[in-house]
Amino acid sequence: MQSERVSFAFLIFKSSYNRMLSRRHIRVKVMQSIYAMHQHQAENLDKEEKFLFQSIENMHDLYLLILSALIEIREKEEEYLELASKKYLATKEERNPNKKFVNNKILKLLGNSDSLNTILDDRSITNWKRNDDIILFLLEAIKESEIYSNYMKNDTINDDFNTDKEFIASLFTEVIAPNDKLYDYLEEHKLTWLDDLPAVNTLILKQLKQVRVTDEDFNVSKLYKDLDDKEYVKNLFRKTVLNEVELSKEYIDKTPNWDTERIAEIDTIILKMAICELLKFPSIPAKVTINEYLEIAKEYSTPKSSIFINGILDNLVKDFEKENRLNKAGRGLL
Repeated sequence: MQSERVSFAFLIFKSSYNRMLSRRHIRVKVMQSIYAMHQHQAENLDKEEKFLFQSIENMHDLYLLILSALIEIREKEEEYLELASKKYLATKEERNPNKKFVNNKILKLLGNSDSLNTILDDRSITNWKRNDDIILFLLEAIKESEIYSNYMKNDTINDDFNTDKEFIASLFTEVIAPNDKLYDYLEEHKLTWLDDLPAVNTLILKQLKQVRVTDEDFNVSKLYKDLDDKEYVKNLFRKTVLNEVELSKEYIDKTPNWDTERIAEIDTIILKMAICELLKFPSIPAKVTINEYLEIAKEYSTPKSSIFINGILDNLVKDFEKENRLNKAGRGLL
């Protein structure tokens, strides 16, 4: 189970240092929203669009929640060491504890970050204050790990910034991110977070590795790269939903060997979104569109879906080019 959690927690995602939401993840979010609309037979487009954007905002909360867990873990250990040192029958080790972990420069940077603490307050990210048992489980797992043991024993490089950074990166990858208790809590709190978790963990790990000794504050990632990305969410969702009938007509005659009634619903949504992007998003190259939706099909649909979708989209692109319907201009972004 633990090894599966590790692989799940860090699927490959293309991300920027300054934003967490890639174009592929936007496509996935839109696909999931359209699927949910179909399942609930919802017709209120404004309401469903609002839910879509809320789902995306929740992803940012997940990012902040996991970062805040690192802060809480350090604070919980510092609190424990302080209380232990004041016990009436405190041992020599308790009176003079090894504070290397609580003095870790990366953890202290996070805890002292004005920008991070401000946004945690603004977004009311206080989950761990109400669920400190998860933090205690994480702290216990950390202390039981070989990574922690080796780090605490190594006093010769006590003040080395890179050692502190490598330790936290390894600890996050091998102990914190795949922790079962943390995973279960996130699953119970918001089910959509499980789809967001790999992208969020990948970004956090990247940021932890890129922290510099000269940094005075932690660079909190933005949700969107720019306003264009936010507009892309809205346009892809609305243009697909409002044109579903017309978009389905584009591929309906291209599936002679497939019973259209038995095509997986998620595949029809992927096809409609891809065709919508081919015809109505001139700045995104056709090759980018096809590659992105094939990767989504591999992850979210049946084993044969990507082959099926690839064949249809390849034929459609050829037809669109012959009919001069594929008007592409500029560079598309992932």
